[in-house]
Amino acid sequence: MILNLDPQFRPFSNESEIAFQSFTFSGGEPHIKIQSGFDVSQKVTVTHRVNSFNDLGLVCVTIDALKRMGVKVIDLFIPYFPAARQDRVMIPGEPLSVKVYADIINGMGLNKVMVFDAHSEVTPALVNNCDVIPNYVFIEKVLKEIGNEAKLISPDGGALKKIYKVSEFLGGVEVVECSKSRDVKTGKLSGFKVYADDLEGMDCLIVDDICDGGGTFIGLAEELKKKNAGKLYLAVSHGIFNKGFESLTVFDKIFTTNSFKDFDNGVVKQITLEL
Repeated sequence: MILNLDPQFRPFSNESEIAFQSFTFSGGEPHIKIQSGFDVSQKVTVTHRVNSFNDLGLVCVTIDALKRMGVKVIDLFIPYFPAARQDRVMIPGEPLSVKVYADIINGMGLNKVMVFDAHSEVTPALVNNCDVIPNYVFIEKVLKEIGNEAKLISPDGGALKKIYKVSEFLGGVEVVECSKSRDVKTGKLSGFKVYADDLEGMDCLIVDDICDGGGTFIGLAEELKKKNAGKLYLAVSHGIFNKGFESLTVFDKIFTTNSFKDFDNGVVKQITLEL
């Protein structure tokens, strides 16, 4: 049984859905009323795209309601794990935000928590019974769109381990390693490097988990062109794109999933998550 809190997000298409009504009180609190009539002895999987603390609040009250109805086994699928990038304290006065979210989710006593392409190993280390769904199939579908001859580009050291696993899944697609520097106080990026002498006109696919402002990818694209790259493509599992797409026109095509929100703008090719 499935309870999709976002009616536009249905990653488990072959499962029977549980009907409900949700709304927000005038004071700002999320609320839900789940229709009875389903077999509470079955496992229930709750899905939601958590883009705000209120989204997490709706998950919390939903889990509570299901337990009060007698459901014993509950899984949760939140493809984009909130605050996953705040997985370390860089300067005094900052919170370890990912742990705040993890502690709340752990307190619900879930059977399993599924996330898609976790930002780092910190998230599954903090979340109880966490099952990370890799981006392998997503990237495989992207390569079918652009041609299997493209090189995989790792934007920085943090992405290396994951991208080599993608390469292995795909049968050994060539990986080009890159790096950058970031000022931890200001967040400013600099020092982009591509560790290849000459890309000889080969198409390049940058693979990463999140695109927010896009500064990493813009800076990296400039360096790839200096190394004689051919067409440039970008594939990110979680598309936020808070600064829009005007600065990303250097890419011939951009790919993402519907893990964070839906895109229908002609700029981004959205590949639907299907589990």
